Amino acid sequence: MAGIQPNMPTHFIPHGGGPCFFMDWNMGPADTWERMAGWLGQLMATLPVRPRALLVISGHWEEPVPTVNSAEHPGLYYDYYGFPPHTYELTWPAPGNPELAYQVCSLLENGGLRSAENGNRGLDHGVFIPFKLVLPEADIPVVQLSLIAGLDPAEHLRLGEALAPLRKQGVWIVGSGMSYHNMASLRGGDGALADSDQFDSWLSEACELPPEQRKQALIHWAGAPAALSAH
Repeated sequence: MAGIQPNMPTHFIPHGGGPCFFMDWNMGPADTWERMAGWLGQLMATLPVRPRALLVISGHWEEPVPTVNSAEHPGLYYDYYGFPPHTYELTWPAPGNPELAYQVCSLLENGGLRSAENGNRGLDHGVFIPFKLVLPEADIPVVQLSLIAGLDPAEHLRLGEALAPLRKQGVWIVGSGMSYHNMASLRGGDGALADSDQFDSWLSEACELPPEQRKQALIHWAGAPAALSAH
């Protein structure tokens, strides 16, 4: 029916290695990140409507309880090390959204999850690095949400269920991380690609299962093929 707001999709996006898209890459082939950068650059065009706000959960922020960045004008947190000086001067001046931050906390509390606000922490590289490609204009308000320390899968599924109503309100919920993060194996070339392919295939299949089966699969992700090698 005309006038009905479609559900915003949710996405899990890769954010590469540090500021990889904005420097000459010398830790492997120079074109290592080009395909990923191209995919991120076209992502906005795939959405059914323009989001009114972004809610981004980065793999680089953990707190005892889920915590939202409530700043009206969040800064950036350059949480990577040993990269060229210019990568610590990158900008992505998206506005914050304190009202959405409050709504996130309210939804979590209603879902039985304690929550907190933090108005001082900047957006980490799991947010501003990929979104410099996804949304270079930085003209949609953004709120970052932390993971819960301990990374209990069941708790994070509860978190997602509590936040689901935001999808009907034009909020684009995005998880930012990688399905493979064994840096030692990646640098050493010790079967990293095979492990990554095996776990990623399982993860894709798990996410397409019916809801209850999907939930159980994700709760027990550590038993999946190559899961502990990938992470």
